Amino acid sequence: MATNSLTAGEGGPNAESVFGPPRRRFGERVIAVALFCAAATSVVITAGIVVSLAGETLTFFADEAVTVGGFLTEGQWTPLFSDPQFGIRPLVQGTLIISGIALIVAIPLGIGTAAFLSEYAGPRLRSALKPTLELLAGVPTVVFGYFALTYFTPTVLNGILGLDVAVFNGLAGGIIVGVLIVPTIASVAEDAMSAVPQSLREGAYGLGASRRQVTVRVVVPAALSGITAGIVLGASRAVGETMVVLIAAGQVPTTSFDPRNPMETMTAFIGATGKGDVPTGSTGYKAIFAVGFALFLMTLILNMISIRFVRRYRQVYE
Repeated sequence: MATNSLTAGEGGPNAESVFGPPRRRFGERVIAVALFCAAATSVVITAGIVVSLAGETLTFFADEAVTVGGFLTEGQWTPLFSDPQFGIRPLVQGTLIISGIALIVAIPLGIGTAAFLSEYAGPRLRSALKPTLELLAGVPTVVFGYFALTYFTPTVLNGILGLDVAVFNGLAGGIIVGVLIVPTIASVAEDAMSAVPQSLREGAYGLGASRRQVTVRVVVPAALSGITAGIVLGASRAVGETMVVLIAAGQVPTTSFDPRNPMETMTAFIGATGKGDVPTGSTGYKAIFAVGFALFLMTLILNMISIRFVRRYRQVYE
């Protein structure tokens, strides 16, 4: 007696014919909508910030005393004086100097810490050190600011190193901001180094490379895009830091390149001026938004450059 065996591919029953077409669960739809709303909210908030800053900035430049050329090139910033000057260059210069000092401190410390955690520390030591390092990022920045003002400047810079710095100075602000962003750079860089396949390390060890050579010549180049992302994230944090520079660096907009002197950053001006003492609608009040918009453009350009760099040197491993 012949029997006919039908497979699913030859016309036999399949799951769709038995149970009907697949239906998405209601819960999955809710989750998808919730995730979309979360993503859309961040975009809407960013757009709202840009619109509010741009609107007040255009009003600021509509004032007869303000010109775009003078705002970008002049070297005096006194928007609250009786004879106001609106040259933002001292604020930009102070921001770049302090951020540069911070990165000089944070990049070697952050990458060195990441390399130690990824390549040298054992599992038990890594599990203890990494949470401790990340805990440093949770310390309020006002604590770092007063630490720089009351201890680091008089005791370390003047007492131990004998640098003869002013009470308020950009050097202390930059160094402490650098310490502040070390956990950010170290955490992101360590994650990037840990993601490098173990086979690359084993191949290097098989060729007789030492641990230092493997770290410097194999792991770091392979994790370069992630390390760069961490550095850029730390740089953005340094550019946007407010309390440390407001307390420790002073509020003197200057074109001097000497970090031992007081200097003012863009965020320090925004924080000091936005306390409510400036009349709403005045040119000095609108200057807050103009400086904020310029700071937004600086960080946007920095992030665009970093994204291009990361995409160009990104390595994908299977």
